[in-house]
Amino acid sequence: MMDLNLVKVFVAIYEARNLTTAARRLFVTQPAVSQSLTRLRRELDDPLFRRNGRSMDATPLADSVYPGFRQAMAGIDRTLDAVHRFDPSDSTRLFRIALSELGEIGWFPAILSAVRAAAPHIRLAVVALQPAELPSWLARGAVDLAISTASIPGFERTLLKSQSYGVAMSRSSTLPDMLSVREYSDADHVVVSSDSGHDQLEAAQRRAGASFEASVIIDHWATLPPLLSTQQNLIATVPDSIADGWAETWPIRVGPLPFAMPPVEVHLYRRATTVHTAALDWLSTTVTDAVRGSSGRFFAIHGDARQP
Repeated sequence: MMDLNLVKVFVAIYEARNLTTAARRLFVTQPAVSQSLTRLRRELDDPLFRRNGRSMDATPLADSVYPGFRQAMAGIDRTLDAVHRFDPSDSTRLFRIALSELGEIGWFPAILSAVRAAAPHIRLAVVALQPAELPSWLARGAVDLAISTASIPGFERTLLKSQSYGVAMSRSSTLPDMLSVREYSDADHVVVSSDSGHDQLEAAQRRAGASFEASVIIDHWATLPPLLSTQQNLIATVPDSIADGWAETWPIRVGPLPFAMPPVEVHLYRRATTVHTAALDWLSTTVTDAVRGSSGRFFAIHGDARQP
């Protein structure tokens, strides 16, 4: 029978893909992890991991045994958590949540209120969402949760929202609310580079033959409403419910897309690491309920209602 500590070391290395990170997670030294890996290789008669620069690539055997080992460790962790009773009311744990700029503006107030209501001493850190980094972050436990429109295979996820897009422009624009594909393509476009739904939007534009080169590219969503309100010729393709909220205080209007585009799904992803599973279960449920129950505070990016 394999030593349970070896299983724990295997799972930590597989998720971290780095011996130093695995050792830090297990609160042991790197030589101790290296020694355990040597024993694992002997027990399973396989290299399990091969060094690739600073990372450790898993062998096919390691890939095949990881799900079972992880499930076993998660069950043990939940059992131990039940014995020690994770109590959010007196926990001082720090949780890290990866959010986009819009997610932080729209949903973090509701998340914080829900967490604080049950866990006044828990600390939350928002990590700026980087979709390309999410698989690594979730695998290593660098973040506990992430809210994203990206599709990340291999991680547990929960559907939070489905979001449609629309076309936003100044109220004084001479363009009609309902644009043709040609009018849309010929218009002056401003694009938010951090839009996590950009790939899906771009695919829909290609299918419709709506090709254009953006004349303005910005980094932050907060820049968009004042830009549209002062630049008569610019249009932006944005989540329609968010733009509808902005239109209440900014002199902008929102029309439908001139082509078909499936709603963009927003998912909550949770880290793959098995440490403190009960705490993660509680946080995941709390955040899910908070976001689903919130219409979003996107109106926080507001203008002066006295504007023309």
